[in-house]
Amino acid sequence: MKVLINGCNGKMGQEVAKEVRFAQGMDVVCGVDRMDTGDNLFPVFTKVSEVNIIPDVIIDFSVPQASFEILAFAKKNHIPTVIATTGFSESEMKKIENMAKDLPIFKSANMSYEINVMAKIVSELALKLENSDIEIVETHHNRKIDSPSGTALILADSINEALNHEMAYEYDRHSKREKRTKKEIGIHSIRGGTEVGKHSVIFLGDNESFEITHHCTSRSVFARGAIKAAEFILHKENGLYSMNDMV
Repeated sequence: MKVLINGCNGKMGQEVAKEVRFAQGMDVVCGVDRMDTGDNLFPVFTKVSEVNIIPDVIIDFSVPQASFEILAFAKKNHIPTVIATTGFSESEMKKIENMAKDLPIFKSANMSYEINVMAKIVSELALKLENSDIEIVETHHNRKIDSPSGTALILADSINEALNHEMAYEYDRHSKREKRTKKEIGIHSIRGGTEVGKHSVIFLGDNESFEITHHCTSRSVFARGAIKAAEFILHKENGLYSMNDMV
């Protein structure tokens, strides 16, 4: 399987390249990044328009603008694409859904299998602990540019779906002077140090609370998940796929 990595010089792009080297039957044939550091073992293109190698699959760990540039290339050449980039707006998500009509796209804000298990667990807990206040706290390194994390939204969306989409997301309480409502999920972001990723969902009731936490200590978890997604989507029909489909 010939792989193109979009965002190949980022932390996750480098991690994917490293994991591919250990994977059987896979090879990184090229990468795309805004700068070529000269440290890679494969050709790096600084512009998508310069890419002259057609891979079997694309793995994208970049930023939304760069994702759409590589998706245009993927659509033109009908290349299955794994999008692990986060920070898309609602309108951008709609655009990805439309593009998936013309090629297979696998998209997940978190490539960890365990996080997706956590999403299922917290959705079930939300039904069992129906009188609890629900808060989500996510912690990431000081270089992460989007907030809240895509994973925090995966968890919130999973809970909200279980509760018939009755919940509102609250990101900013400091400007309010009013009591918390039962129909809200508080989402809080912490940024600092080299934290890879930590997500906690807290159910707070009268005189007791229940908390479930996922703590990732290595980016290799997400890289291996992206590689599994690439294997999964390689021969799929056009459409938008997620971690739920793979699991």
